[in-house]
Amino acid sequence: MTDQQLSSQVLSKSSKVWVVIPAAGIGQRMKSELPKQYLKIHDKTLIEHTLDCFLGHEQVAGIIVVLNPDDQDWQFLNIESKTTPLFTVNGGSNRSDSVIQGLRCLDEEHNIPANTWVMVHDAARPCLTKTDLNALLELREINCIGGLLASPVTDTMKRSVNNKSSDSLKSVSHTESRENLWHALTPQMFRLGTLQKALTHSVSKRYKVTDECSAMEFMGEKPILVKSTHNNIKITNPSDIALASFLLSTNNISEEEA
Repeated sequence: MTDQQLSSQVLSKSSKVWVVIPAAGIGQRMKSELPKQYLKIHDKTLIEHTLDCFLGHEQVAGIIVVLNPDDQDWQFLNIESKTTPLFTVNGGSNRSDSVIQGLRCLDEEHNIPANTWVMVHDAARPCLTKTDLNALLELREINCIGGLLASPVTDTMKRSVNNKSSDSLKSVSHTESRENLWHALTPQMFRLGTLQKALTHSVSKRYKVTDECSAMEFMGEKPILVKSTHNNIKITNPSDIALASFLLSTNNISEEEA
């Protein structure tokens, strides 16, 4: 074994990541009595499919699922976690508060070192492929602040006129250049201590945090974009369920062939 191979192996063993999955939302846009993470695809809930992306992965140290304090559904799931520790914690009123709670759980309850890599992943992104996950994990091997999965914008982008009188009918103000524009996806991966500091600072300054990367940007950092496949969709509307069902079937076939 070469020195480079040995160094890579040591890095791999010493830098396993923790995963935080905020799942405290109620999914109003799905028009369902159930929070969307508990809707079923192929006889499994959305959150179970999402957890399957990480459970048993050789580089995942453990998972924190952040739940709504009034959650009544998690307890009925039968999730087997033989090799990957799985914990739950109550979340906050919005995504950033929930992620902060998950990170605090790692820091204060599990004594995870501040330099440990942590991935934050949407509960409603069940189609993450192992190929994309491994591509993001490779950021641990370079000197960077961290980064996120993302996909380049390919559609023509239009900016609408700021007309608040109508939500359904908008007119075009102008066309935005799509050059250097990316769709931000998850997971997003940063060091535990750094991400805690960025989110806490953003919240204290009342900065609108739309994802973990935006909090890092607010601190002056420049996270790395890791190109993702188009499979990594977020379930937002009822029509997304059929597409996710197809993609999950495709992902499973691809992994079996691999």
